[in-house]
Amino acid sequence: MPTPTDRPDDLDDPFAVAEAAQVSARKTVPVDRATEAVDRPTEAVDRPTEAVDRPTEAVGQKTVLVDDKALGERPTVKVPGQRRPPKPPRRAPLPVAAAFATLWAAVLCYLPVAAVIGLARTLEGQGGLGGAAHAGLAGWLLGHGVPIGTSIGPLGLPPLLLTFLIIWRLNRAGLHVTRAIGARRSGRMGHALLVGFGIALMYSLLGSVAALAVDGKGTEVIPARAAINFFVLGLIGALAGSLRGTDALSALARRTPAPLRAGLRTGVMAALFVLAAGAAVTGLSVAIGGGQAADTISAYRTGVAGQAGITLLSLAYGGNAAVWAAAYLLGPGFALGTGSAIRLTEVTAGPLPTLPLLAGLPDGPIGAAGAVLLTVPVLVGMASGWLLVLRINREGDRADPPWSLVVGGGLLAGPAAGLVLGVLCRASGGPLGDGRLATIGPDPWQVGLIATAVIGVSAAIGAAAARTFGPRPKA
Repeated sequence: MPTPTDRPDDLDDPFAVAEAAQVSARKTVPVDRATEAVDRPTEAVDRPTEAVDRPTEAVGQKTVLVDDKALGERPTVKVPGQRRPPKPPRRAPLPVAAAFATLWAAVLCYLPVAAVIGLARTLEGQGGLGGAAHAGLAGWLLGHGVPIGTSIGPLGLPPLLLTFLIIWRLNRAGLHVTRAIGARRSGRMGHALLVGFGIALMYSLLGSVAALAVDGKGTEVIPARAAINFFVLGLIGALAGSLRGTDALSALARRTPAPLRAGLRTGVMAALFVLAAGAAVTGLSVAIGGGQAADTISAYRTGVAGQAGITLLSLAYGGNAAVWAAAYLLGPGFALGTGSAIRLTEVTAGPLPTLPLLAGLPDGPIGAAGAVLLTVPVLVGMASGWLLVLRINREGDRADPPWSLVVGGGLLAGPAAGLVLGVLCRASGGPLGDGRLATIGPDPWQVGLIATAVIGVSAAIGAAAARTFGPRPKA
């Protein structure tokens, strides 16, 4: 029982008094808790204390006061900067690249024509720069095969040398546009077609504008005809360049059957060989008739500038003469006016323009020498077939290529050569007015068919001979 001293002071609550009495009645019980000793390693207790030696040189190091002058006299070492990754090349939009390249190609082809005609007209007092520019533009259209209507009739005989220059510049334009849009060596046919059609459309627009500028009194031009001719030439030249630039031509050649690929290559080579032979015959004929050519040039009383213009005009039509000579060697020959025929067995020609280039025309049919000239296309075809087998041996891994490839490639070379020569014959002819000179040039169908037969058979014979008797490639 709690004593009166355990009662809280000043507390009258009976419940609180009872709770205090209960707490004081509790007993205290001692609790025995076991303690564990922590073993400390003896090596940690017995570890000796080591003194840390401070290097004497660090203690005795002198303090150097560096001023701005000393810093300026110290050598400077240039630390190379971090190499940055190369930036991706900028690609020009196709319309911008095609417009710039096409315009540049047109300017480079027009300026030589305008310069030659302008020099002759200015020095001879036949007009100023405006007339020279107009005449040069008409000659530039004529180089695209666009006929020019004049008072004597249509002039539609294109100078092939200028045409070849145009196609070459368009070829370069196709290459430049391919690089500008980032499609070089992509191998995609779509990029090549896109570039070709873009340049052709832009070139067609330029042809229409040029036709509208030339069309007038004395020089009538149909703008639609000019647009079509410019588009065809632009597509041919630009597509050739874009196919080479994108390597799509190589990819297409790899997917082409081997006999067809060999035939196309051999046929184009044979056609170029025939043209080279025609150019050689033309040059030799003009050289033999050099006296007559000199008399023809001196007949023009136009001074030095006029005679230079006549000479350059003859050179511009030198490509036409080479094609005509190739048709002459193949047999069909060519015409220099209505009812005329210039071939190995017949020479019928009326009055001709006084041009130095025509001084090399034969005076009559060639006898025994004509038979020798007829063998030139045959020898060209056999040489092309021989080179076909040599190329196959160089590219292949077998000493004896299959006969199907050899003979098939030789026979297919005939149609390829006939197509090339037929197209060139069609492009080299045209009218010079409404008179008797309305028909000039060879017949493309006759030349194409005869070239197909002669080149095809002779190339197959030459390829078979090379397959049998030719040298074997080294292992």
